[in-house]
Amino acid sequence: MPARYGYPETPAETTTRLRPVRPRQRWRTAAAAACVVLGVGLIGGAVTGAWLTGDSSAETTGNPYTAGRSAWHSVPVDTLFPRTLQGRGAGPGATHRTWTRLAVAADSTCADGLDPLLLTTLRSVGCERLVRATYTDATRSAVTTVGLVFTEADAAGMQSLRARFTGQKLGSRKDLMPRTYAPEGTPAASFGDGQRASWTVNPLTEIPVVVLAVSGFADGRPVAAPQPAPDAMASGAATDIAQAGLGHEAKGIADRVERGLRRAVADLTEQPG
Repeated sequence: MPARYGYPETPAETTTRLRPVRPRQRWRTAAAAACVVLGVGLIGGAVTGAWLTGDSSAETTGNPYTAGRSAWHSVPVDTLFPRTLQGRGAGPGATHRTWTRLAVAADSTCADGLDPLLLTTLRSVGCERLVRATYTDATRSAVTTVGLVFTEADAAGMQSLRARFTGQKLGSRKDLMPRTYAPEGTPAASFGDGQRASWTVNPLTEIPVVVLAVSGFADGRPVAAPQPAPDAMASGAATDIAQAGLGHEAKGIADRVERGLRRAVADLTEQPG
């Protein structure tokens, strides 16, 4: 399917969310039912009322899987994908990096945003939603798309997927590279499939999310032999990809977006004080 293009950064994007949260009205009817139960003095009314209203606070508080699965629409865009990312020591030779967000894609299904083989590989965990953003470095010579796949899996499912990626070295397969997001009117406008240079795919186990990132040259040059980020970051790696630090770009941005997501989920699951 054709890629969905968003718009370059505008001030309004600093406060938007990836998707509006639909208002939920069911609690009103359920709350009225709970009041009736309490009115007739049933001992179990309070418990029944909580169940009818869908009050899952006791169940979801401290549950990172429940909170994490809905984070794509409950966490602001600027928290999931900050406008600026700081990468102290994230470049080759522990040099510092700064990345600027170019645009955020509309949230989508995984079928819209992933190549078919990667989609098949992730089928075991299901796909709740895919969100992506594209960044450029301070020199505007490199571009990177980072994505978060919010899955339907439980902890066992994510652990199984992680074991598959580790055991079968799926993260190094070129046919499982993430797809780029190339917003028009930005330095990443020519960042297509043929420009993918280095990538990382990381299934998490503490929350139901797969973190993806793929980097390339901002000038749109085609790349004949992409390298997974660990190879491009290896000591002594001498390819153009390695020398340009594109492995560090993909890994550095993915790591920082992942850390931000973990913090956001931790905030959602904090026990009330």
